[in-house]
Amino acid sequence: HVLLVQNLNSLFCCFFSVSIVVNKHKPWIETSYHGVIIENMDTVMLDPPLVALDKDAPVPYAGEICAFKIHGLEAPFEAEVLNRTSGEGVLRARGPIDCEQQKEYTFIIQAYDCGASPSGANWKKSHKAVVHIQVDDVNEFSPVFREPLYRATVTEGKIYDSILQVEAWDQDCSPQYSQICNYEIVTQDTPFAIDRNGNIRNTERLSYDKQQNYKIMVTAYDCGQKRATESVSVHIDVKPVCKPGWQGWNKRVDYEPGTGSKQLFSKMHLETCDGPLSSVRAMVELQTSHIGKGCDRETYSEKSLQKLCGAASGSTDLLPAPSASTNWTASLLTDNGRDSDLIFRFDGRQAANIPEWVVPQNLTDQFTIATWMKHGPSPGLRAEKETLLCNSDKTEMNRHHYSLYVHNCRLVFLLRRDFIQLDSFRPAEFHWRLEQICDKEWHYYVINVEFPSVTLFVDGVTYEPYLVTDDWPIHPSEIDVQLTVGACWQGGEVTTPRFTQYFRGSLSGLTIRPGKIATQKVISCLQACKEGLDISSLESLGKGIKFHFNPAQSVLVMEADDLESINTAMTKVSYINSRQFPTPGLRKLHITTTVQCFGEDTCISIPDIRAMVMVLPPSEPRITIAGVERLVWPAAQLRAPVGVALFKDIHIISTVTKTDATLTRRPGVLELMHNLDYCDVLVIGEELDPERESLEIHHSSLLGKHLDATNSTSGISIYGVDSMAHYEQAIRQVRYRNWKPGGLSERRFRLSCSELNGRYTSNEFNFEVRDLHSSEAVEHVNHMAVQSQFMRPVHHPLVVHTVNSDHISGTPPAATVVIVMCIATLVVIVVLGIYRIHTTHQDGSKEDEEGRKDPEMDWDDSNLNITVNPMEIAKEVREEEPEEEEDEDEEEDELAGELSSAEYEDSDEEEEASIQKGRVKGKLEWDPSTLPY
Repeated sequence: HVLLVQNLNSLFCCFFSVSIVVNKHKPWIETSYHGVIIENMDTVMLDPPLVALDKDAPVPYAGEICAFKIHGLEAPFEAEVLNRTSGEGVLRARGPIDCEQQKEYTFIIQAYDCGASPSGANWKKSHKAVVHIQVDDVNEFSPVFREPLYRATVTEGKIYDSILQVEAWDQDCSPQYSQICNYEIVTQDTPFAIDRNGNIRNTERLSYDKQQNYKIMVTAYDCGQKRATESVSVHIDVKPVCKPGWQGWNKRVDYEPGTGSKQLFSKMHLETCDGPLSSVRAMVELQTSHIGKGCDRETYSEKSLQKLCGAASGSTDLLPAPSASTNWTASLLTDNGRDSDLIFRFDGRQAANIPEWVVPQNLTDQFTIATWMKHGPSPGLRAEKETLLCNSDKTEMNRHHYSLYVHNCRLVFLLRRDFIQLDSFRPAEFHWRLEQICDKEWHYYVINVEFPSVTLFVDGVTYEPYLVTDDWPIHPSEIDVQLTVGACWQGGEVTTPRFTQYFRGSLSGLTIRPGKIATQKVISCLQACKEGLDISSLESLGKGIKFHFNPAQSVLVMEADDLESINTAMTKVSYINSRQFPTPGLRKLHITTTVQCFGEDTCISIPDIRAMVMVLPPSEPRITIAGVERLVWPAAQLRAPVGVALFKDIHIISTVTKTDATLTRRPGVLELMHNLDYCDVLVIGEELDPERESLEIHHSSLLGKHLDATNSTSGISIYGVDSMAHYEQAIRQVRYRNWKPGGLSERRFRLSCSELNGRYTSNEFNFEVRDLHSSEAVEHVNHMAVQSQFMRPVHHPLVVHTVNSDHISGTPPAATVVIVMCIATLVVIVVLGIYRIHTTHQDGSKEDEEGRKDPEMDWDDSNLNITVNPMEIAKEVREEEPEEEEDEDEEEDELAGELSSAEYEDSDEEEEASIQKGRVKGKLEWDPSTLPY
């Protein structure tokens, strides 16, 4: 037993000593490893391979490798022992490896043996080895462009090395797959190319006229030849070669009458092609020489214009419109195509003799001569005198008392005064040399004479004569003188009296006013243009702009130091026409621009602009005169000193037809307010006999109005620019008087009115007045209140008086036949009708309450002071006519009760009788208290 224990102890000690000896070496590995792992894979390929060696091999456990440990918790790898005896191992990723997140990993690895026993006791570890792993990229991403859209602008006609550069990128981590190796234009047949760096260039010269813009699609490839998922759009705009000038303007601008000021260049701007500038000067010119007399002016008659402008009265119009009373201009050539603007053309063969009754007899030391003139250079080296106005001897001698003529583009006024005892050499010829005289444009000339001083106004500007020559006064004689226009009359010193020194040009509004000179204010008013340039908003111009107009506002000059200021100013330039009915047609616009650069006079040339304003035709008014057309007056009224008012209920209105878009473009009639310039009351038939009748208007009726009047045996003319309401008031005061009406059966008159000197005329309103004792008195009593052919619109309702309407009196249609028969019957039957009126009037007040009445047309007999009362005739008829004849005419008597009466009036007492629309059965009584005699 003891021996056994001793053997075991010896054995144990021996074994223990052997185990300690076995695991005396540490495992060995390489000092560093380089590995590669493919993206999204888990196996790492190491170089050299992962192998651990132990010198204790082949001793079990001590010579075996049990583990590889990685130091560094961030490393997403783990090591695994494949063979404990050989020490082979493998390195794996714990999860997916993304190259885009991290391309390389570095960490520490150690090998561990299995120790000296199965329990792993006394294990040993190797030294630390460095492991460097590189992640191999996979081409998983496509190229993406950095911009969603690329834009560029090129100038036509140039070849560019690079218009623009597109750029794409790739999310892959490796240079092979993250770099863009190629670009390609997808769009076919384009004049563009792209290189591998994304630079786009044009392969041919581009033309703005051919194509203004291009849209091309471009794609990209990475170095792994993976194409971009989406191509990018590239827009290339072609602009014309930069040419300095105004841009954004319209060649034509339409102007609608009555719209006030309208902007001409709302989007206009100046292109200087980035040239440096120190100042800009622009001049806008409105060319209207072809419109009327140089521009759009009022086309009223000269007399009306002078009264409108406040000129002194007493002027004589030497070139009036041809008419029966002004026939001396009938043979002259006229220009009728200018909206009633009366212009006379003289071609060197026409002239007019002014009648003696028209010529002012005494000019005095103060007088004015005014005219519109358009004149060009005279033909020939030594041009003859061209006479506008000449007052010369009619016979025997050839003395010029005063004249106005043009000679070699000089205006000369000759004034030879009559000889008096103290007279000697006195100023006689006054010369002016002006460009306007021969520029073939319209100008307004006014010569103010305050002898011995003479002043000339041209378009409102004063000019003193550059030369004044003296001459002897003219000795008085008994020779008559002749005033002529367009030439000078040579009545003496020649075999045959004739015209000489003919004028070649155009004249209008030639007037002469003795005893007065024209003021600057009146002259400016008479020649003022009603159209011109304007600036719509002065306050928005700012301080950087300077501007000024010419007096006619046809030229506007603007200056600025910078481009923005001149652009802003040009957008404010407007056209304005203040006439209610402007002359339609084109007006030309001409813009000249000068650009100055620093240190240079002019560095950029700006082309001129030529545009136009189209003034649209205004809506033409329809002037309508309405009122009662027939009246019957007793002889006493006609003989009264005040006579009778012919047009007591006259109305004048003007309407235009407008198309309303809201009413499916149906026309609508609108009432229009505007002025008139004359109304004529003409006698139809034989002229008035001054021995027995007159037609007149009292001067007090024109006070407070811009009106004047002339009358003759042919009628009355009321003229002056004034409102239709004032014309109505004046016409209502026109009175007719006949102090011997015994032989008067009827007298007819015609009323017509005009606006703009006949451009727009009214209807011809015919009016008839008859003596009550005419043989056809009843007929006219029956029809004197018939409605006018022109109705007053709803704005001014006019009561319509008619006796044949079923809606008013209830008379059957057969009554019309009875009326005609009554008119044709004998005088005795007519007198019976009048007698019936007399007898039935006694019961009128009772039956009027029972009869049918129209609410608008009740009989008002409170003011009926003048009526027909043939009492004496009625008594004789009552004594002579049998009752049977009255019964036979009963139907006629009832009809006579429905006859309308005229409106009798006395202007001194302002009384008139209204017309009854119903049956008049009262008895008419004579009121002698109202008779004027």
